[in-house]
Amino acid sequence: MPIRRPAAIAFAAGLVVIVGGTAGLLLTRHSTPALRPVAAAGNAAGVAAFPAPTGPIVAPPQSGQPDPVASPVSLTIPLIGVQTNLITLGLAQGGAMQVPSSPTVAGWYTGSPRPGAVGSAIIVGHIDGQTGPGVFFKLSELRPGNDVYVQRADGTIAEFRVTSVQTYLKDHFPTQTVYGPTPDAELRLITCGGAFDPATRHYLSNIVVYAAEVK
Repeated sequence: MPIRRPAAIAFAAGLVVIVGGTAGLLLTRHSTPALRPVAAAGNAAGVAAFPAPTGPIVAPPQSGQPDPVASPVSLTIPLIGVQTNLITLGLAQGGAMQVPSSPTVAGWYTGSPRPGAVGSAIIVGHIDGQTGPGVFFKLSELRPGNDVYVQRADGTIAEFRVTSVQTYLKDHFPTQTVYGPTPDAELRLITCGGAFDPATRHYLSNIVVYAAEVK
């Protein structure tokens, strides 16, 4: 999707919470993921579709319960050409969720369930970086019925199907809906989007893809 800002301003990064300095995203005062530009390089432009594999502001609370499935190691979304390793994201100083330092890699938040365990597993990625599109640049193109695959450390694959794609203004981010408990295994893919404010160098919205595990 187009980046809405003057040509003189380089691509900014997208995502959900903060890491200090010039990399990552910021949360707003309403527990909403917000963006700030990253300095890391990366270009996901022109990627081909891949086949499916055989309050301070604080992050979502950690459950403290062991997961019955292995940790996620990679993410594949065939329709939009995403095939990326997954890094682990914890909490930054001050209680905010970390975000990937590179716009070309997505990350799983370890305070959320592992993909395939009951609850809302959270994976975040940047929409773009200073040199081009990020790993979730085309996330808004997903539609209900599209497939998402998460490979885990034990070689198993969790298959998810998109149920909804929503865009929320950062000041109206539905924290409980996105991060809250669910009765089944679900997945949330999150990036920034919507209009870009060149004055603050922030996107004004977040894109959230909701997906449920295919049994």
